[in-house]
Amino acid sequence: MNDLPGTLDELKTRLESLELRVYALEHPAESHIAAPAALKLEAAPVPAMPQNEVDTTQTGSLFPVFGRAILGIAGAYLLRAVAESTSLPKLAVAAIAILYAISWLVWAARTRAESWLPSAIYAGTSSLILAPMLWELTLSFRVLSPRTTATALAWKRDLAPVLWVANGTAALAAFALGIATHQLIPFIAALLLMVSVCEIATEFNHERSLRPFLAAAADLAIWAMIFIYSRPQAGQTDYPAVAASTLLVPGCLLFLIYAAGVAFRTVLLGRSISVFETVQAVIAFLLAASSLLYFQPVNRATILGAACLLIATACYALVFSSFRGATASRNYQVFAAWGTTLLFSGSLLCLPPLAIAICLGLAAVAATLLGARLSRLALQVHGLLLLIAASFASGLLSYVFHALAGSFPSHPALGACIVAVVALVCYAVATPATQDEGLRYLLLLIPAALTVSALAAFLVQGLVALFALRLAPEVHHIAFVRTLIVCALALAIAFAGSRSRRIELTWIAYATLGFVAVKLVFEDLRHGHLEFIAGSLFLFAITLIAVPRLARKTTSFLDPHSDILSKT
Repeated sequence: MNDLPGTLDELKTRLESLELRVYALEHPAESHIAAPAALKLEAAPVPAMPQNEVDTTQTGSLFPVFGRAILGIAGAYLLRAVAESTSLPKLAVAAIAILYAISWLVWAARTRAESWLPSAIYAGTSSLILAPMLWELTLSFRVLSPRTTATALAWKRDLAPVLWVANGTAALAAFALGIATHQLIPFIAALLLMVSVCEIATEFNHERSLRPFLAAAADLAIWAMIFIYSRPQAGQTDYPAVAASTLLVPGCLLFLIYAAGVAFRTVLLGRSISVFETVQAVIAFLLAASSLLYFQPVNRATILGAACLLIATACYALVFSSFRGATASRNYQVFAAWGTTLLFSGSLLCLPPLAIAICLGLAAVAATLLGARLSRLALQVHGLLLLIAASFASGLLSYVFHALAGSFPSHPALGACIVAVVALVCYAVATPATQDEGLRYLLLLIPAALTVSALAAFLVQGLVALFALRLAPEVHHIAFVRTLIVCALALAIAFAGSRSRRIELTWIAYATLGFVAVKLVFEDLRHGHLEFIAGSLFLFAITLIAVPRLARKTTSFLDPHSDILSKT
């Protein structure tokens, strides 16, 4: 009523303006007389409502909304009382209760878009009515079966896809009812339906804020299913028996939903993958892999390894075919990292040791070569990681340690020899580093170190084998041979580094000096004879003097001010 005088004045002004315009149309000759009056009337300011009066009106309009919500909750209590009595069949009361709660969702959906707070209040009222009522109808009154309740929750979600209050309540209720009723599969199916609809709605820029909540509910539900059904049979007495094939489906479906969504958005729509999508795709894959390892009866590791290799191939295919340019940088890095990890995991799961060495070695060479040709530093990093993994898997690192420091090995494995050649090839095809490129130095240093270490191990074993043709080698003989080979290699790589201006070779030469010093203390001085100790010390002294002299040219190349030192 306080707004009535201002509204009447505004209405009167508009009517007078309309009369003047109609008069001007009917009497065009006199329009120049009526125009100033019309302009004057149109320019007349409308009295504004005071700010405190506006706030009071807006605040007062919320009281009826809260009143209607409380009436709705009161109606829910009335239905609860009717359900406890015997006046009506409980199934009829359940149908009325569900329709009553859904009507509040429909009311919330039909509320004007600018009035978001009333819409949220009505949606919350629907959630407060439906979730406890479904809980009691399922657990207390035994009117609804868990499968029916799960269907009701999933259907409820489709009525108002823009209200995350209702959707979040449905997801939380589905998870809680699945644990409470011990019927996990129907409620997990409802959650997967919610997740799939949410992913489809995301393509139209809807419900982005709800995705993490729904994903977390589905992840927890599937993890609970895996945890419960992977225990011994004695721990599953409260849960019904479920076929292993049925237990495989939820984790695999969740992974397929997010994999398809990520592929569609990144490849077809050209969007950049988000942090949530990256993390959730990894979680979904781990859940699917766990389901396969726990519930697949035969050849579980082989099947999972083959799946990893297949997905890795798809990731690398997308890396080289779709993700190019600055806009796809994150997609390129994420998919390349996935491909490298899955390639390594799949090789370990389904390939024999020799095949692992060959597969990872070839992948390391390919990644390093393509990274150098395409100027992709990330690919060269992945090639380095694959090379390190191949060194561990083939036994190369173990062989090098035993040949140079530990108990002497019999002969190197074929996989170790292959990975040693792979390390040399990776070092040869990698992009040379220039000044102030620390990461590229590391990409060159590790393959070079692996190559030099493997070469030293092969030379030591070969020389010991030649020595064994004359007499049986003892510990001090082997110690002297090791010192001789390592010192000779230190001089050779220091010279090669100075001639080719490769600073990483110089670093390896200095690291070799440190290794020889430690070896003299812990091996030669402990197990050697006096003449062999003297020979080892002589070799170390010569190497210690010669390596810094040979390395000066490399240092002068890297430091333009070091020519003064070289002249001195």
